[in-house]
Order: sequence, then structure tokens, then C-alpha cells
Amino acid sequence: MKESFQRTKDASRMLAVLDNDTRNLVLVTVAQAIRQQKERLLRANTADLAQMDKGNPLYDRLLLTEARLDAIANDMENVSRLPSPLGRTLLEKVLPNGLQLRKVSVPFGVIGVIYEARPNVTFDVFSLCFKSGNACILKGGKDADNSNREAIALIHETLDTLHISPDVVALLPATHEATAQMLQATGYIDVCIPRGGRKLIDFVRDNAHIPVIETGAGVVNAYFDEDGDLEMGKRIIDNAKTRRVSVCNALDCLIIHRSRLADLPALLEPLKQKNVEIYMDEAHYGIEFMDYKLAVKVVDSLDEAIAHISRYGSGHSECIITSNPTHALRFQQMVDAACVYVNAPTSFTDGAQFGLGAEIGISTQKLGPRGPMGLEEITTYKWLIEGNGQTRGN
Repeated sequence: MKESFQRTKDASRMLAVLDNDTRNLVLVTVAQAIRQQKERLLRANTADLAQMDKGNPLYDRLLLTEARLDAIANDMENVSRLPSPLGRTLLEKVLPNGLQLRKVSVPFGVIGVIYEARPNVTFDVFSLCFKSGNACILKGGKDADNSNREAIALIHETLDTLHISPDVVALLPATHEATAQMLQATGYIDVCIPRGGRKLIDFVRDNAHIPVIETGAGVVNAYFDEDGDLEMGKRIIDNAKTRRVSVCNALDCLIIHRSRLADLPALLEPLKQKNVEIYMDEAHYGIEFMDYKLAVKVVDSLDEAIAHISRYGSGHSECIITSNPTHALRFQQMVDAACVYVNAPTSFTDGAQFGLGAEIGISTQKLGPRGPMGLEEITTYKWLIEGNGQTRGN
């Protein structure tokens, strides 16, 4: 497998100097191929779906449809239209000795991504990495292996047609052994990004010998304040919970002020119509359900709601529903999460929704990128120094 890693690393150097027009042409051409070869991609996806129970919360994440493939192609075209994140001068100055310094944005080099049953991630990661000059090594889950392999085959065919090395994107076998080798690929992979549940993220963080950016796990709360608008609250809670229950920005716990407890049945009415199970015991706090399930917590104050979020949240996305600007500001200042919402559902935590074209993941850590990670978040920088013969004294 080291030979494969080396080929991708070698290809990354070529990719770093590829001009932006060519990068964009590749993305547009892959997007066209996705639309033209939907049946091929859907056949592979059907083979994966046949091996999964429809009651599995991951089933919806695994599912590809014509509409979803169109959306994937649209996102790839959106990425092609975004400004290049490379070659930007972040800082420029001249030292007293005449040395000229520039801090310039550059690719990481090779990005490794480990993910579960989400074949759309294959296309999203490729588009963002290719646009930002990064090669990528992907390790998908066995549940989506047919879908992922067909997607990579389509991408490789397009790269071959445009005379670009297919080694700029590689898909590893869907085995535990491949994961272990990826996490120990020091000198080949510059950063690893796990996308999946808490178990996967913890495993990657605890076993990696290469740098890791934590993403994905979302225990999401919404607080309905004593000054919350009932009709607005119903819409926000319904959208946050049921738009897609299997995604990481879906609502897991509704926190409600005790003075508004009489409004709880009305707030939950849209969820009742969709057969969402409601839990009001401590055993269900801090769980990422990825299902038609919701915990409810009653509090006596805004500060108690914030304390609950601090204890049980995962630093992903949190929401307050209130018409009180003082409460909204306090919530924004005190809640420690990548995305903090006032009177809007957490379902908007998404790279495409944030205008990033797509996302490589949603970072829940504080060092480095935080929140939806687009093109800028997967670049680094280097210093370029120009002189005319200066030497340094003692």
C-alpha cells in the first residue's frame, strides 16, 4: 500500500502547479459525467442498499437517487465557479534589512479522508481537494464500497480523458487493515479527516500517527426560550429534526423553559405527525440519534439551558429560539460550538448552504478549521522570502 501512497504523493506535486482553468474544466467534466452516467452509479448503489436493513439510520445516508446525483453534480459545478484559494498573499512586508516577505496560501499536499456509508462524500472530497490543489486518499466504509468504487472509476476515466494522472485521487480497500495503514502513513498523508460517528472519530484520533482534524459527530440542541415565538419554534424544530434525521446537523434534544411547558404539545405536533419518539429522561441526553427520536429537557433559566448544552453537546451546532435580543446575545457569547443559531434551524450547517460550494466535513475542534470546511480550510501557507545578498549578523 505504500507504493499507492507514494504515487498519490508524487501526483500531488503536479497538482499543486496545475492552472485553475484546468482544475475547473475537470470538475465541470466530472459533473457532466455524473449526470450522463446516473444509471451506472445507481446500479452500484442499489447493490450496496440491498445489503443494508432499511431500518438502519445509515440507510438514508447511503441512498443515492437521481435528484441526489443532480445535487452532487451541481455542487461540483459550484465549486468550479468559486475563486481559487491558492496563491493568495495573506501578508506582505519588507524588513528593515530589505528582505521581502510574503505569506502565500498553498495546498496541504495529500489529504486522507475516512468515512462511513456516504457515497456523496467521495465526490465532495474530490471536488474540494482537486480545486484546492490537494491530492486525496479515501477510505470508505464497506456499506458503500460498490458506490464508492464506481464513483472513483468515473473520476479516473475523466482524468485520463483530460491527460491528468488518476493518482491524484485513490480509494483504499474497505478493510480495517487499510484504515490502520492509512493512519500510520507518516510522510505520505499530510492530514487525516474522519467523517462519521463518535466511535469512528475517537478511533482515528486515538490511533493516528498523522495529524487529524476531527469532524462529524453532532449532538445538537435547540433551546425554546421563555420569550420564544410558538409558530416560529414549531417550524424550526420540525425542520431541524425531520428534514433528514440521519445527518449530523439534525436535532437531538429540545430544551424548553419551564414557563413555556404548556406550549410543548404544540411545539411537538409536527413531529407527532411524523412519528418521532419523544424521551424526557436523562438517559437519552447526549445521544446522536440519527433517527426519528428526540430528547426533551425542561429548564428554569437560560443559564441552565447553556449549562445543559455545555455538558451534553458535541460542539457542532446549537440553536436558541427567542424574541429577546439580550438572551440571544448571551446564548451566542456563552455557547461553545462551531455554529450557533438564533431563530434558525441547525439544518443550515452545511458547506453548500454557507456558500462554500460543498464541504469536506464539519470540524468540531478549535485548533485550525472550525465548522463547515470548504476550500480555504484545506489550504495552508508558506513564507516566500526574497533578498539581494543580505547576510545575518550575530
